[in-house]
Amino acid sequence: MLLTVRLRPGLRQYEWLILAYFTYVAAIAPIFIPQGDKRWFAGVGAVAAAAILLGLSPNDSHLRDWAPLGFTLAAYREMNWFTPTIRDHHLERSWIGWDRWLLDTAHLRAAIESAGALIPSYLEICYVLVYAIAPISVLILLLNHRRDRLHTFWLAYLAGTLAAYALFPYFPSDPPRTAFAGADLPNIVTVFRRLNLAILREYGIRSSVFPSAHVSSAFACAWGLLIAMPDRKRFAFIVAAYAFSVAIATIYGRYHFAVDAAAGLAVSFLAFAPVVQRKSDTTPGVSQGI
Repeated sequence: MLLTVRLRPGLRQYEWLILAYFTYVAAIAPIFIPQGDKRWFAGVGAVAAAAILLGLSPNDSHLRDWAPLGFTLAAYREMNWFTPTIRDHHLERSWIGWDRWLLDTAHLRAAIESAGALIPSYLEICYVLVYAIAPISVLILLLNHRRDRLHTFWLAYLAGTLAAYALFPYFPSDPPRTAFAGADLPNIVTVFRRLNLAILREYGIRSSVFPSAHVSSAFACAWGLLIAMPDRKRFAFIVAAYAFSVAIATIYGRYHFAVDAAAGLAVSFLAFAPVVQRKSDTTPGVSQGI
């Protein structure tokens, strides 16, 4: 007997991905948070996410077009519950050598600072704009009259972004600017750097920096645009160039180790996984909401 699967009418594929992510986090929370009430917070979050998504009407199309932004923020913030009470920094000590080779031996820091505050300011602006790159990408689609491709973009973006969050509990780590306080820092401090540091002090999480979610999400936006608008690749290439600047900014600014940025880029390619799956999926009886 052929087993068929039928999704809830009107529920979009990326909404199922969101549900799967929050369910996964709820499942691993008791393992990584063995004591205290926080181990159950992720379960409450998963129930809340399910209630919101399943409660949305298929007619709430505009709300659903933008809802992934809220869920992505919630997914990021809940990773703070996984912050370990004790760190030994063994991961950071194994990573710092690559950074010092890149910054000092390969003269990356000197090259960035060769034009004074110009390039450091540009990199810090790129870093702070990561928080806006997803809505900017959505606006690019809308301005190009591709609202019907938003579900494709969100599926790619979420696959490349949530996967980075999902790895945080396995790699507890501090950013290099705090793990090695006072070492390897930029020689030029701009107002944009002060802004970034202030944002991170107030709203950053402390559980992990590996892989870099800044890098993975920025590149995931580029790949999402490439998949959603293959006939207008220039937008994807522009965002990809921006994402590369973000990767350099994370290393130069000591927000991340070089290995974090490299891992973030690698994880971002999961944005293409749903596309491959959709092309290979020939199972009958599967209904996909749009």
